[in-house]
Amino acid sequence: MEAVRGVHVVRLAGLLAHDVRTAQDGADAAAGKEEAHRRRARRIRETMEALGPFYVKVGQVLATRPDLVSGALTAELERLHGTVKVAPFAVLEPVLERELGRGWRQLFREVDTGRPCGSASLAQAYPVVLHDGSHAVLKVQRPGIEGRMRADMAALRRAARMTGRAVPRLAEVLDLDAVLQGIFDCMRPELDFTAEAAHMEAGRRAAEGFTYLTVPEVRRAGRRVLIQSVAPGRALSAGAAGDLCEEQRERVGAELLRYMYRGYFVEHFFHADPHPGNVFLHPETGATLIDWGMAGRIDRHTGTLGALAFAAIAQNDARGLAAAWLELGRSTPRTDLPGFRDDLTRLVPRLAMSRLEDMNFGAALSTILRCAARRGIHTNPMIGMLGKSMANVEGTVRGMAPGLSATEVFREALMDVMGELARQHLSQDQVARRGVELLAVGDSAMNEARAALRVLGGQESTVRGDPSPRHGTGGTGRGGPLGGYGAAAQWALALWAVHRVTRQAPRR
Repeated sequence: MEAVRGVHVVRLAGLLAHDVRTAQDGADAAAGKEEAHRRRARRIRETMEALGPFYVKVGQVLATRPDLVSGALTAELERLHGTVKVAPFAVLEPVLERELGRGWRQLFREVDTGRPCGSASLAQAYPVVLHDGSHAVLKVQRPGIEGRMRADMAALRRAARMTGRAVPRLAEVLDLDAVLQGIFDCMRPELDFTAEAAHMEAGRRAAEGFTYLTVPEVRRAGRRVLIQSVAPGRALSAGAAGDLCEEQRERVGAELLRYMYRGYFVEHFFHADPHPGNVFLHPETGATLIDWGMAGRIDRHTGTLGALAFAAIAQNDARGLAAAWLELGRSTPRTDLPGFRDDLTRLVPRLAMSRLEDMNFGAALSTILRCAARRGIHTNPMIGMLGKSMANVEGTVRGMAPGLSATEVFREALMDVMGELARQHLSQDQVARRGVELLAVGDSAMNEARAALRVLGGQESTVRGDPSPRHGTGGTGRGGPLGGYGAAAQWALALWAVHRVTRQAPRR
């Protein structure tokens, strides 16, 4: 059985390698080959479903990488679902005993073991009543799933290496080990409910300033068992939009978008899978965002540039978007910046004024990712995860308030986002850091000035320095046209902040 499974894994790796090579060559829409690409994509999806939960999760993560796989495969992977059989509660009971002890039932007033309220590839969930009378959800990991997934990770890594040796041309455009590592990093928190609990707590803190949005409360968390409060209402996927009036739906939809924008650009942490099944609606409480097993994290620089990129889209500024996008990644010797700008010039005007019922903003972000890859621009891989999250939340909001404009909501939220980013840049830690950087630059500038004076005085005939360009698409610095402007803006902000701090400092 394992040998047959291994054959399927190797075959899957070969199919994926062929698709990646096709996508990198830009040939997925070649005349007469569309149907062949769709058939291959369907075989990949069906093989992943047959191989089980781990490969379903791999496919779901790959669906966030339109810069890596073909458009045909992206569409197929978005349809992935695992056929999960409900396991008898007796199968899960040993997990509860290991995590909570033999007397685990004493932690609850009631446990409804008849039928789970949720069943997924990694876990099952049951309704419970705690001793204080509050209703909660008990989530239990399926036994043996962690060991099975780790074995699958090792098998897929071996198959990828075999494919790399068999198709050496693939290594020219793709580091398979790095890609797999990124996928595995996204999946590992789902094997540890303490990580999911930490995500939920962060999500709750971020939701504190919102009126119509909340996140379940963690009551207890272990590696394989999680107890959380119940989400009021029912899932949007179950028709919950009809439980709210039109005005309520628009208020909740706009707030959900603002919450996600804040996660992307301010908190630098976001729910990576806000599809309609993970959003519960209630007429009195609004929306509750559940299932925080998969979350995205981006660094401060990427979050700030992401806000700048979306501002450029909202303002119908294709050239500004191209500049910000280069800063989000890096150029390569084959970068075609004029071609990339032309692509965005055609795309951005359609985005700026579209309503959610007319377009998918997250899908448009995926289109930009694909354009960047084909024009030789390497983009931060987390942008793909962000794009997938954005596509999901837009689909969710479209289901309850299709008349909302994502760009209009972003315009309204932009000032708050910019104000929050400014406060972050002016925090004590950031001011201190900028001050140290200013001192370092000052020392360097003084040394260069002395060298220049010696040259002018005839003491030296050359000036030693770094002749490599710092900016522009062919340089070895930041690699984007925003590099000089961004640095200048940061230094101006730092100078102003240091000046402000020194003026406020008490005199001795």
